[in-house]
Amino acid sequence: MNKALDISSYRHAGMSKKRALALLLDPEKADLSRLPLSAECLPDYIFVGGSTGGDPTAFIRSLRCQLSTLNIQLPVILFPGNASQFTPEADAVLYLSLLSGDNPEYLIGQHIKSARPIHDSSVEVIPTAYILIDGGVVTSTMRVTGTKPLNPSSDEGIQTIIDTCIAAELMGKKAVYLEAGSGAVNPVSPDIIRAVRAQIALPLIVGGGIRTPEAMQAAYDAGADIVVIGNHFESHPEALKDFCRHNVVTSCRHDESVSSASSSDIRFMRLALAEAGKALAADEVPVGCVIVSQGQVIGRGHNLTETLADVTAHAEIQAITAAAQTLGGKYLQDATLYVTVEPCVMCAGAVGWAQISRIVYGAPDPKRGYAAYAPRAFHPKAQVTAGVLADECKALMQRFFAQKR
Repeated sequence: MNKALDISSYRHAGMSKKRALALLLDPEKADLSRLPLSAECLPDYIFVGGSTGGDPTAFIRSLRCQLSTLNIQLPVILFPGNASQFTPEADAVLYLSLLSGDNPEYLIGQHIKSARPIHDSSVEVIPTAYILIDGGVVTSTMRVTGTKPLNPSSDEGIQTIIDTCIAAELMGKKAVYLEAGSGAVNPVSPDIIRAVRAQIALPLIVGGGIRTPEAMQAAYDAGADIVVIGNHFESHPEALKDFCRHNVVTSCRHDESVSSASSSDIRFMRLALAEAGKALAADEVPVGCVIVSQGQVIGRGHNLTETLADVTAHAEIQAITAAAQTLGGKYLQDATLYVTVEPCVMCAGAVGWAQISRIVYGAPDPKRGYAAYAPRAFHPKAQVTAGVLADECKALMQRFFAQKR
């Protein structure tokens, strides 16, 4: 059996290889006869489950029967609320650990209860960090688990969300699921998605409160790999067609842009690495940066803090100054900044003030990077791509600090 969720295919050089839509069906609520499934109206995955119950075995059998009559094959993935909702009828199971709460029953208790039947089945297991984000409503998950969601309304709350996701990756989870909750008033914000995406390489699943194709696209653009929609389709099943149609069109565009952008991103990141090499040769911390507009480099820079005895002489600052001089103006709205290491708070602020529209960086900086301290520093419409040539960028930094030991 093919893997239902090929984890390895989702992240390459920090970019989404595929943007996927998952249809979440609750066995207690979903009416399969109302779903407009067809060859032209298909999500990428079907998630089955809910917080309270239902018979997933009978439901999945009925679902597969309906799909079979349409000559359709889709991965069916369990989204279990508890151990009793496991069934070997599924292709895979999201093995959810509720890391946003402190209830041991949903951190490990339910896993122990379901371990034997899952182990004895052929169902693919996807260890997943399940993180509740306050979506403005009390959800059934909150009531059942007796836990509170993480609050994204303060810098401290955002930091807790980011740190929880980093902890999930360190614990060996294979995916992170940011959940605003069924019927959420507010979906997980693009700022939160972007901040998390900048810090982890795991597939990022986002759900709750997404009611329009535009909101789905905003989640994709911020870094979500899979968007999950359930409650909205329960009450508006006809809307599935619009979401699937949108996904087909934008996926084609995205695949084309990734193919061309990835080659150009790599080319310009190599120029930034060349700048970083100049810093290394001058015994500076090896960070390099180039700024590109309309396919042309308009500014270059590398770290000069020791040479100039100036703590603000970071690579990004040098490149922004050079680009502004090239263009004869302080705003760089149509430019892309390539830097070998995640910008610090100071540089992220400068990038924001310059109104740079896209930021591409190589290696993350968990200790001093902007995402950990000021995830909203960039211009609100700026797009961020993380992880391009990350290994090479990281290796250069490691080489420098190894020489200092």
